Amino acid sequence: MRQVIDAWGTKLYLNCEGTEFDSGAAFAQISSFVDLVDNLFSTYKQNSVVSQLRSGLIDIASAPADVIEVANLCAVARELTDGAFDPWSVPGGFDPSGYVKGWAADKCADIAQEFGAAHVQINFAGDLALRGGFNDVGVTKPWPIGISNPDNTQEVVHVVEIGDGAIATSGDYERGAHIHDPYTGMIAIGARSASVIGPDAGMCDALATALMVAGKDGAKWFGLPELESYSAWVVNRNENTAWSIND
Repeated sequence: MRQVIDAWGTKLYLNCEGTEFDSGAAFAQISSFVDLVDNLFSTYKQNSVVSQLRSGLIDIASAPADVIEVANLCAVARELTDGAFDPWSVPGGFDPSGYVKGWAADKCADIAQEFGAAHVQINFAGDLALRGGFNDVGVTKPWPIGISNPDNTQEVVHVVEIGDGAIATSGDYERGAHIHDPYTGMIAIGARSASVIGPDAGMCDALATALMVAGKDGAKWFGLPELESYSAWVVNRNENTAWSIND
């Protein structure tokens, strides 16, 4: 199954297969889930749950379980990154956009597996959830994922291979400078782009966002026991150089 879903002003790409895969049922379930997430987390919908939280119409205790789950996960990411990832610090109030795309990609991958997919790639605006490698004429191989040069997105400057796991990339080269620095209240200038590889797409998303804020200062996070299975590849802000950790 190869499908594209328009969601949240971007696109969700589905690439799933398996000999016992019920693609129709999986696509229907994933589409329904994406609609639900849009209604829960969109900051552009006035009646979404997150918009109601931001406006003070409801509090987190009365929010649906998925919103509470994401808020709790965001709090963990904030702690692990010394506040470099902080969705409560952005103008307007709580905005989990820097976590929820990865989180949703993982959920979509789980749904595909529930319906029999053996090989899964979910790409949500650059946040990828991967399961089972890909089928190369009957041979299972890790997914080869290219990381683009932020100054020329048609050029791949680094490739990682992932069988089961995730990768998320943050940068200012496609959407412009848009990442908020919780420390200064200004636009983040810690890195030009940051890619994080690990088992959980939501955490990869948050860490990539945080590295855009902290730059090389964020390298120490990957020494924490909670993040020992994560790695990063980062392009520096004002130099034509990159650095990596646990790669």
